[in-house]
Amino acid sequence: MSKQCFNPYLPDYEYIPDGEPRVFGDRVYIYGSHDKFNGGGFCLNDYVTWSAPVGDLSDWRYEGVIYRKSDDPAYKGRGSMYAPDVCLAPDGKYYLYYAFNPGITRKSWAIRCAVADSPVGPFKYHGEVNLYRYSKEYLPFDPAVYVENGRVWLYYGSAMFFPVLGVFKKNIKGGAVVELNPEDMLTVIKGPVQTLPSNKKSGKHSFFEASSMRKINGRYYFIYSSALGHELCYAVGNSPTGPFAYGGTIVSNGDIGLRGIKGVKDAANFCGNTHGSIACDKQGRYYIFYHRQTNGHCFSRQGCAERITVEQDGSIKQVEMTSCGLNGKPLEGRGEYSASIACNLTCRKGGAFYLAFKRGGRPYFTQTGADRNDSPDQYIADISDGVKIGFKYFEFKSARSVGVNVSGKADGRFVVDDGQKTVAEISVSGAGLFTANLNIADGVFPLFFTYKGKGKCNLHSIIL
Repeated sequence: MSKQCFNPYLPDYEYIPDGEPRVFGDRVYIYGSHDKFNGGGFCLNDYVTWSAPVGDLSDWRYEGVIYRKSDDPAYKGRGSMYAPDVCLAPDGKYYLYYAFNPGITRKSWAIRCAVADSPVGPFKYHGEVNLYRYSKEYLPFDPAVYVENGRVWLYYGSAMFFPVLGVFKKNIKGGAVVELNPEDMLTVIKGPVQTLPSNKKSGKHSFFEASSMRKINGRYYFIYSSALGHELCYAVGNSPTGPFAYGGTIVSNGDIGLRGIKGVKDAANFCGNTHGSIACDKQGRYYIFYHRQTNGHCFSRQGCAERITVEQDGSIKQVEMTSCGLNGKPLEGRGEYSASIACNLTCRKGGAFYLAFKRGGRPYFTQTGADRNDSPDQYIADISDGVKIGFKYFEFKSARSVGVNVSGKADGRFVVDDGQKTVAEISVSGAGLFTANLNIADGVFPLFFTYKGKGKCNLHSIIL
């Protein structure tokens, strides 16, 4: 990497969840939904994309708006575009598939398509994939597209609506895949075939939404969000249409499943829905892209990524959320780091799964300024007694001090530990920069900041 990079991997003001990383030529492009800062609904903004050299995932470049809601002829001032994917088709053009709902009924859901001569557009409306005759069994939602040897497959589906609450729709079978005619990229010529089922009998990792397809070392990996909501899982098959066998969890945005964490209440981070997929860099290293929640609800999500290992037998072990993500190694144990890169956030009230309303009394990520303000101060708000904030990982060399930059009316201290023992205690009173001696060995360690005291504060940055 030419510079250090963090989670989230895009600037603090950018809210792109549902990220599909696609390599076209010598660059990686991120296609995702586009949330609004502290928005009142999902995917309120137009599609934009960012790209980075496939050999340097620290150097992200804004490519601008690639497709607007108003570019869809069905848009009449209402509705949103959800979770897109893009492919390079056999005809040499780029096709963007997206879920669109301009109305309020289930029948108004559709998967639509736009086309461009470049991976950054501008994309122009191309048409709709006719899936209505299958919609009673497979909801036209969260499209993913896969192209191989001149053939094109479209994946889609949702369990509809709240499997995390134990609510399943009996008539919805799960995820599906159809084969499209490569001549028009819209007509279904085969299918649908079920990818994975959505029902209680399928277990807690049954299909919810967020279909994605990747081929790695001759195996086909179907990546999806499970009924638990907070995790991306994978299933493996020998063809683009399966059958797929469940493989495991790749990442959870609450680290559930790791270190003895069993559920949302004791998760390492406040949880929410997730969506993403796998990309491989120029050096042959694999990464899982996913997203986290901000602002104490589910409508302002930011993209994160972690390095993963695909074993020779095809298995992928679950990885933890980190602050360093695409950096590929620990962060330098010196300098000032934004609170926005914290990967763990908990409080005395326990965990929560973020839905449409803010969870009162719990800390959350937020920012100053308006939506798409390119110089915001993203920080952690509402820190009270018992709140714990974690950063992973730093490489320390002769570190001597640690500080916190806070605002608010706190009167207490931050107890800092390295995951095993206390390494500092920082007294805070009111707003400002407060420091203390840091007693930490040389090596790679996390840092956890636990507030103990009266009042509330906001954490803007830490200083090492």
